[in-house]
Amino acid sequence: MAETSTNGPMLAADGTPLKQSLAKALKRQKRMALLLIAPLLIFVLVSFIMPIGSMLMRSVQNTAGTDYVPDILPNVVVALEDWDPATGELPSEAAFKAMAIDFAAAFENKQHTQLGRRFNYETPGMSSLFRKSGRPISRLKIDQVTDFKSELIGMDKDWGKIEYWATIKANSGYYTASYYMAAFDAERTLDGVQMKEPDQRIYQKLMIRTLWLSALITLCTLAVGYPVAWLLADLPLRTSNLLMILVLLPFWTSLLVRTSAWKILLQEQGVINDIWVAIGFTERLSLINNQLGVVIAMTHILLPFMILPLYSVMKTIPPSYLRAAKSLGADNTTAFLRVYFPQTLPGIGAGALLTFILAVGYFITPELVGGADGTFISNRIYFQFSSMGNWGLAAALGTIMLLIVLLLYYVYDKLVGIDNVKLG
Repeated sequence: MAETSTNGPMLAADGTPLKQSLAKALKRQKRMALLLIAPLLIFVLVSFIMPIGSMLMRSVQNTAGTDYVPDILPNVVVALEDWDPATGELPSEAAFKAMAIDFAAAFENKQHTQLGRRFNYETPGMSSLFRKSGRPISRLKIDQVTDFKSELIGMDKDWGKIEYWATIKANSGYYTASYYMAAFDAERTLDGVQMKEPDQRIYQKLMIRTLWLSALITLCTLAVGYPVAWLLADLPLRTSNLLMILVLLPFWTSLLVRTSAWKILLQEQGVINDIWVAIGFTERLSLINNQLGVVIAMTHILLPFMILPLYSVMKTIPPSYLRAAKSLGADNTTAFLRVYFPQTLPGIGAGALLTFILAVGYFITPELVGGADGTFISNRIYFQFSSMGNWGLAAALGTIMLLIVLLLYYVYDKLVGIDNVKLG
């Protein structure tokens, strides 16, 4: 209980001012709420925020293995500061000497091959040069050599290529934009940064294909899932629950198994083509190793993610609304378009957003049924860090796709409104 002092503020039962007592109670509630959600916050931080931060850093870090390039070639970095590749002349003798000193140290620390692999991402051939030059340069007696330029070029004529030295100079800092240039199909030349030839711009093509096929798959899941969700919402509860099990059944089956099953069904000698021939057609359909196969397989796999939000919204729409519209003179089409369909837009938005984001990041299905024409950007990202070991380019591609998805999410929020999206 609270009481009022004759000449002062209202006091709590313990004699403290009521306002101060309420503030303390509110702080205790906030601390308790923070403690309750702390495990979730830690989980999100460890499993989501930190990996994304690591990806962002890898996309700009100029590292060879575990060390930064400037730390491996400190003398070379200093020697190349005043050299301009645009002059068309090789670096000075001091740069060649610095390379011999730093290279010998890198060879002793077994870093020269990683260094060559790093430069090879931008200029093919440098990995071979660094690998072959390791032992010969390490055997040089630095104090007795008078012409390092002739000595290195004598070991391998590739040391006389200006583009190799230009690559070393361009990557002499701790951070680099090279990975993002490669992700946008640009390359660094003696004349500056230029776009690659149109037939060599593979990443732009893959990004456009990924977004286009993801949007098409989203539309296909909507076209198939909308009537299914409407049927489930309109049927009696016992029947709809039974049919809902069939919708959820794919969740209980491995994604790899489902994709492999589609690979068997869609192949040229598969079940679908056998039925096609049995009907009377002579030419078999090309349903596998192309974009059509990806759309068919991923529409089936992602269908539940469209049906469930639609069903949860449709279930809340009273059937009396349609009957009222018909009683007022509307036909079936008008009643659906003007009464029922607008109320399902939140479910459509949630299902489309969820399906599209999942489709953009899919990897296994395009890999197995897509072939060369149906691969996504995610397949190329996996190839870069698993086969090529180019974590920087893989991180740059992943960051670009993340920004594109966030941009589309922002546009969607402005056009439709994220508040209108409902998952149930």
